[in-house]
Amino acid sequence: MSQQPIPLKTTAARFVRAVKVFLTSHVGGRARLLLFALVALFCGISALNVVNSFVGRNFMTAIAERRTAEFTRQAFLYTGVFAASTIVSVIARFAEERLALLWREFLTHRVVGSYMSGGTFYRVSVGGKLSYPDQRIADDINAFTVTTLSFVLMLLNSVLAILTFSGVLWLISPLLFIAAVLYAAFGSYMTIALGRPLISLQYNQLDAEAAFRSSLIRVRENAESILFEGGEQRHANLLLKRFDEAAGNFRRIISLNRNVGFFTTGYNWMIQIIPVIIIAPAFIHGDMEFGVVTQSAAAFAILVAAFSFIVSQFKSLSNFAAVVARLSSLVEVMEERQPSGTSNVELLETDGQLAFDQVTLTSPAKGRLLADLSASVPTDVRMLVVGDDEVAGVELFRAAAGISISGSGRITRPQQDQIRFIPQRPYLIPGTLRQALVPVDKPPGISDEQILGLLDELGLGHLIDPENPDREQDWGTVLSPREQQLLIVANAIVASPRYVVVEKGEVTFGHELMDRILGLFAERSIACLNFGEPGTPRGRYDIVLEYHKDGSWAWIDQRGKP
Repeated sequence: MSQQPIPLKTTAARFVRAVKVFLTSHVGGRARLLLFALVALFCGISALNVVNSFVGRNFMTAIAERRTAEFTRQAFLYTGVFAASTIVSVIARFAEERLALLWREFLTHRVVGSYMSGGTFYRVSVGGKLSYPDQRIADDINAFTVTTLSFVLMLLNSVLAILTFSGVLWLISPLLFIAAVLYAAFGSYMTIALGRPLISLQYNQLDAEAAFRSSLIRVRENAESILFEGGEQRHANLLLKRFDEAAGNFRRIISLNRNVGFFTTGYNWMIQIIPVIIIAPAFIHGDMEFGVVTQSAAAFAILVAAFSFIVSQFKSLSNFAAVVARLSSLVEVMEERQPSGTSNVELLETDGQLAFDQVTLTSPAKGRLLADLSASVPTDVRMLVVGDDEVAGVELFRAAAGISISGSGRITRPQQDQIRFIPQRPYLIPGTLRQALVPVDKPPGISDEQILGLLDELGLGHLIDPENPDREQDWGTVLSPREQQLLIVANAIVASPRYVVVEKGEVTFGHELMDRILGLFAERSIACLNFGEPGTPRGRYDIVLEYHKDGSWAWIDQRGKP
C-alpha cells in the first residue's frame, strides 16, 4: 500500500474544480437542469414534511380528544400528504441517479482520455508513484460522483430542515430549540474526535483490497505458467498475504467503528427522549395539547438530525474523504510533467521518413550504449538492426516507439498510422477477428476472401469460424504468443503503413517464416526494420545498422551487392 498524502486545501480545490468543470462542460446544460429540478423537489419534500408535522399534530390531538369527524378529516389529509411525499421522493431519487450517472460518464470519459493520451498510462504505471490507477478510474470515480451528489443533496435537505423546523421548534419551545443546537454541536465534536483516524484507514483499505484483487487477476492471466512451474503454493501464500493485509486493516476499521458506534448509538437514542422530558411537564399541567408533544418530538428529531449531519454520515464521509484523496493523487500524477533534469530523446512526428539525428543512448549501469547515430531509413527497404550489446538495440527500439529513455538527440518518424511496432510481448484487444485485423481508422474495404487469403499465408487460417465469423474472442488467452504476433503482422499488412518495426523477428517466427513475412511487406512496399540478435543472417536485408559495445555504429548498405 502506498498512501499518497494530499493536503486538505489541495483536495478541496480539486473537488471544487471538478464540480465547476462538470457544470460548465458540454453536458452542463442537462446537469444544471437536473440540479435545479432536484433543488425544487427537495424544497417540496421539506415543505411537505412541515405540513406533515402539523397534520400529524392535529391527527393525534383528535385521537386524544375523541373527535371522530376531525380524526376522519385528518386521516384523509395524512394519506394525501404521504402520497404526495412518496411521489416527490421517488422522482427526486430518479433525478439524483440520472445526474450521478451523467457526471460519472463525463468524468470517466475525461479521465480515460487523459490517461490514454501522451503515454500517461505508461508513465503512471512505471513511475511507481501511484498504486492501482485502474481501481481509481473504475471504482473511485463512481464512488466520487454518487457520493458527492448524495452528500450535496443530504446537506441541502439538512439546510432546508433547519430553516423550516427551527421556526416550528422555536414556536413550541425556545428552550427545546437551544437544546437541539447544543446537543448536535456536542455530538458532531465527539464524532470527529473519536473517528478521525478512519480517513487514513479507509484510504489504506481501498489499496489493500485492490492489491488482493490484482493478485487474483494475475493468477488467472498466468494460470498455465503457474501450473507448469508448480508455483501454486507460492502464489497461494502471496494471495493470503495480500488478504491478511486487507483483513488486518479492516479489523482496525471495525474497532474504530465500534468506539464511534458506542457514542453515536447512545446519541441517537437520547434524541427520542430529550424533547419529551422538556415538553411533558407543560402537557401534564394542561398548558399544551397532546398533539404538540408528538409534533415537538418529531420536529426535534428532524432538527437534530439536520444539525448532526457529521454524526449520522461520518463513516460515509471518512470513506468519501479517502476517495477524494485517491482521485486527487491520480490527477496529481497524471498532470505531473517529466523532470526537467532528465535528458530524453526528442520524438517528432512528420510526413517524412524515419530518421535519427545525433541520437545518443545511455544507461546508468553501462554508460553510453550508442553514440551520435545519424541516419535516415528509406521506405520500401528491409533493414536489420543488430549488434554486440543487446541492451542498445532494446533501448533504440523503445526510443523509436516513443518510450522515454535516457539519452539525447532527435528521432523523426511518420505519423502514428504510418508506422507500426511489433514487440516481443504482444497484446491484442479482445474482439472479433475482423476487429483484430482491420484498423479502426481503415475504411472497411477489405473482403472476407482477402482476410482468409492473408491468414492462410501466415498459417492462421484455422482462426476463422465459418459458423460464427463475428464471435468475440479474448485473443490473449485463445492464441499462443507467436500466433498473437502473427495476427499483429496481419493487422500491419492490412493497415499498409510506411514502416513496420519488429523486435527479434527471427526469435519469434523462425528464419523461414520471417523470410515470408519480409516478402509480404516487400510486395506492399512496406519498409521493415527488424531488431535482431547477434548471428541473424544478413543476406535477406537491404541495409544493416550495426552497433558495437563502445557505442560506435556502422551503416551497411547491401542493395548493390550480388
